[in-house]
Amino acid sequence: MFERYTQNARRLIFFARFEASQHGSFFIDTEHILLGLLREDKAMMHRLVGPIDLEKRIRSEIEKTSPRRDTPPRSVEVPLSADSIKILNLAVREADKLRHRYIGTQHILLGILRLEDCLAARLLSLMGANADVIRDKIAKSAPAEILIDKPARSGVLALDGFLSALQDGSGRLEDFFDEHGQFIDSSGDRWIGREEISSRDRSPFALYAKKSARFILEDTLGNPPAALVASVLWELNTTVADPAKPMLRMSIVLVPSSEGWLIVLAQVTPVLSAETFRYG
Repeated sequence: MFERYTQNARRLIFFARFEASQHGSFFIDTEHILLGLLREDKAMMHRLVGPIDLEKRIRSEIEKTSPRRDTPPRSVEVPLSADSIKILNLAVREADKLRHRYIGTQHILLGILRLEDCLAARLLSLMGANADVIRDKIAKSAPAEILIDKPARSGVLALDGFLSALQDGSGRLEDFFDEHGQFIDSSGDRWIGREEISSRDRSPFALYAKKSARFILEDTLGNPPAALVASVLWELNTTVADPAKPMLRMSIVLVPSSEGWLIVLAQVTPVLSAETFRYG
């Protein structure tokens, strides 16, 4: 489904999933797609929709309409809602209409506006967004070659170092994190900051150092120097009496800093099997 997506558009989906989790939602709904869009491509939103404080205003309206739950969901997956799937399908149509071979954040914006009755579209309309006007702006803008850059090598090396140390159970794993980085386990428990992450009496990492644990690096999305997003699938073998193999998806976001590439967020969610590993 996401083969034609630019890296920005793919990261938008990642951030939408994160926003849904933060709001305690069991689905990635249209407002989460919109928040992911605002997180990922502020420049495009400012150019095509409105002022730089747009995100703050929209977040405020979303909080009024669908306030956060007390705790994040602990379900196996946080899938796309029916309306969010419609938006992504409409984004494909918009890209085809504009004769673009890629699907970018601007096409997802148009997809939102095409689904007029959804919360995200209503919020954008309140801010003065109009699909026809935005489509004309995109069509008239100078065509640019969309290059899907490989993630920065230093970011990939930092990711490899973290995964190796995690599996070996060696080294100071907290040093791979930003000073205010977060680790969220599959139960929704959080460790915030290096000091809390380094706590030995409540370490979130012991599970991955077992000999039976193995991981597969599923995907990396990068757009240097902004960020590197990685999806890692962990298989945790159980006893012979219980041959089922629990699997966990670890989504990792790294950003460059004066100390090198550091993790700002690592979030774990359960999956049923390798076949269920997919975006959405």
